Amino acid sequence: MNVLIFSVTAGYGHIAAAQAVSLALTARGAHVVTVDLYEHVSPTVQRMIGSGYTLASKYTPRIYRTCYRQAEIHGRQTFLFALINRINVRGLENIRHLIAETSPDLIVCTHIFAAQLIDLLKQRGMLAIPAIGIVTDYTLHPFWEAVPAIEHLVIASELLAHAALKRGLDAERLLPFGIPIHPKFKQTVSRENAAAQLGLDPAKPTILLMGGSMGYSNSQKIIVQLAKTGLPLQILAVCGRNQKQFQRLTQMKPSLNGICQLFVYGFAGNVEILMSAADCLITKPGGLTVSEALAKKLPMFLTDPIPGHEERNAEFLVNNGVSLRLTKTFGADEAVYQFFHNFGRAQALPAMMQSLSPYNAADQLADFIMNTVDGKTEV
Repeated sequence: MNVLIFSVTAGYGHIAAAQAVSLALTARGAHVVTVDLYEHVSPTVQRMIGSGYTLASKYTPRIYRTCYRQAEIHGRQTFLFALINRINVRGLENIRHLIAETSPDLIVCTHIFAAQLIDLLKQRGMLAIPAIGIVTDYTLHPFWEAVPAIEHLVIASELLAHAALKRGLDAERLLPFGIPIHPKFKQTVSRENAAAQLGLDPAKPTILLMGGSMGYSNSQKIIVQLAKTGLPLQILAVCGRNQKQFQRLTQMKPSLNGICQLFVYGFAGNVEILMSAADCLITKPGGLTVSEALAKKLPMFLTDPIPGHEERNAEFLVNNGVSLRLTKTFGADEAVYQFFHNFGRAQALPAMMQSLSPYNAADQLADFIMNTVDGKTEV
């Protein structure tokens, strides 16, 4: 069996989901090819989408939020939908040739822009291969309701089914498997083992601080707040690819005066170990990061969401009782202090996270794909 996965470089989640599905399918004997869609449509567009997403979400959040909300309300009637379709039309022949070369039995799209292009191919009669879209957040991104030729959509939770139906999607198209995550997050690693790997004291309260792959969060401010709790904290700060943040945090270590121990990491390839060693996680609510934390049953405090989809993630997680939201009047110090002094909540949060955990999502989707191609499941 051959499977072609189309992703788009716009944040970490779409690529990580593609990797998780690829690993699960490969383990079942499938041949998988994963490509960045716009690398084959237009390298210029590829760079514009990647950098444009980063710049707009970080430096013009109000404009980004407004555009996202307009897309939610008006869908295919928005300028963005028309613009992406216009770009995609120019790439139809390139992608059609790529599909012909790889001869997939099924196509997976981990980004709505990729799904739009595949939808165009299918609606124009240029493609008859079944396709599955993966929504990589705890919401239904704009435009997923506008790709009717995509046979199935993977959503983060069955609790989102009602919202999907309100947007006009048929229940039969929905696959509430969860967001696919890397299999290493399914493995149980004891706190003691994880602490030993990281050189930590397993007896001390430990906070994991993450700001996404680009290191968006104001980690310095959060660390200063945490130092005020009076607790002997071990703070594990992951900076992603943000080198300036890595340098600033490294330089601030002496200023903590031994109250807290600060451990600074760049782009960490062992996040599952960091999560296993931690008591709780302070993070921006990216879809993949919170899915990994849910799989690890690691209580979360959410901060600095990117406007739009991450704000919707925060709403979903807080409203379902599996995380808390940091605000200007409820800072990291108060949240952490209360967490370590409220035994009932510390016990309840991991138990509540069990029902939302996507630890088996990639396997469920891989099995569904294998059965679909083998004709055991109707598309």
